[in-house]
Amino acid sequence: MAYGRLCLAALLVFLVVGAVLSDTPPKYTNKYDNVDVDRILNNARILNNYIKCLMEEGPCTAEGRELKRTLPDALKTGCEKCSEKQRNTAERVIKHLMDNRARDWDRLLKKYDPSGEYRKKYEKTFKSN
Repeated sequence: MAYGRLCLAALLVFLVVGAVLSDTPPKYTNKYDNVDVDRILNNARILNNYIKCLMEEGPCTAEGRELKRTLPDALKTGCEKCSEKQRNTAERVIKHLMDNRARDWDRLLKKYDPSGEYRKKYEKTFKSN
């Protein structure tokens, strides 16, 4: 009898933990977390290629395709599926584009945020820093 209660208790714990974990959004892949983002941001040719990829004006690398696929969701959810490293990288890229490539930042926003919903949030956050 005690064994049966123990099994039932274990099953209930498993179900509760499973329910809690299922509410946690899945994370984006960390496959590209070690890409040297500073090298990209400081190399106009490479950065231009990424922007062309995102704007569907040129070919994409595997990293560019992944970025293009996840960018709309990341904007919409405030990067809730991002790891801390991904969130920090995204902030650096946004700040760099706003400060150094305003025209490209505007083009990307027109494509990925046509209503301006996310622009206000990100520009408020990064203009003050």
